[in-house]
Amino acid sequence: MADSYGHLPRGPVGIMRAAAWSLQGLRAAWLHESSFRLEVCLFVVVGPLGWMLGQTGVERALLIGSCLLVMAMELLNSSIEAVIERYGAERHELAGRAKDMGSAAVFVLMMNVILTWALIVGPRYL
Repeated sequence: MADSYGHLPRGPVGIMRAAAWSLQGLRAAWLHESSFRLEVCLFVVVGPLGWMLGQTGVERALLIGSCLLVMAMELLNSSIEAVIERYGAERHELAGRAKDMGSAAVFVLMMNVILTWALIVGPRYL
C-alpha cells in the first residue's frame, strides 16, 4: 500500500534496483571524472591509515568518514556539472555560479579532512 505521497514500500527487488543504479553512478564517475578517480586513489591509501591511526571507533569513523564525505560531494558536484552541460556549453552566469559553488563544497570538505586529521592525529606526533 502506498503512503500519503504515493510511494510504494521498497522491497528486496527495489533495494537491489537502487543498489544497481548506485553502482552505475560510481562507474560513470570513475570513467568520466578524473577528480573522483584521484580521490578514490587517495582514499585507498588514507582509509587504511585512518583505521590504523584511530584509537577508538569514533576516531576511526571521523578520520575515514571525513574522506568519504569528500568523495560523496565530488559525486554531487559532478552531477551538477553534468546537468549544466546537458543544457549547452554556452557561458551563463548562473551555470558558472552553480559549478563554482559545487567546487567550493568539495573544497570545504577537503578542509574538513585536514582539520579532522590535524585535531585527532596531530597531537600524538607533535
